Amino acid sequence: MGFISRLSGGVAPPIGRSRGGSLLSPTRLTVWRTLLFNSRGYTVYDDSDGRIVFRVDNYAHNWREEAFLMDPHGHVLLTVRRCKKMLSMLESWEAYKGEKNGCRAAPPPVFKATKALGNPSCTISVAATDGEHQHYKMHWSRRHEWTKLYRANTSLSPVAEVRRKCRSSTPVMLGKDVFSLCLQPGLDQAMVMAMIMIIDVMK
Repeated sequence: MGFISRLSGGVAPPIGRSRGGSLLSPTRLTVWRTLLFNSRGYTVYDDSDGRIVFRVDNYAHNWREEAFLMDPHGHVLLTVRRCKKMLSMLESWEAYKGEKNGCRAAPPPVFKATKALGNPSCTISVAATDGEHQHYKMHWSRRHEWTKLYRANTSLSPVAEVRRKCRSSTPVMLGKDVFSLCLQPGLDQAMVMAMIMIIDVMK
């Protein structure tokens, strides 16, 4: 726990609550990207106490084609899979609930991300239970190492943002594979993390 506490800084209040008990405080997570045995994964920690929130693995599949977002116990929450289209100027990925089995009829995706080749942004369409889709735009900068998620058709502040993580109360950055993820209240953390997985491939 000591190393993780240093990563998270140990200064944020518990998820969803501010120091005064408000439910309107942003959620802050630490995303640690790992490269082991030709695979690519992540471990995601709660900044307030260092506990693991999510894990990501590709089970030796090509990480650019398929990956799995899991809870701390290894249960698959979302499967992220690339859509293969020949001679298309668009790249697209879809996310499905649970572990998608290619031998069975696929359920409808919970969201789809689409990007034009060479464009540093993508459009994300999220299916809703009432039939109305929610739309988001995600932008990123390789140079400045940030990714921002916006609700579509608005110029307001981002609803989620990823940046290189700094040591607590200092401008000193941690390793190049350690990031800070800040989410505004009301967002589905698993969905946003799956979007971040896709953006990492798109970049």
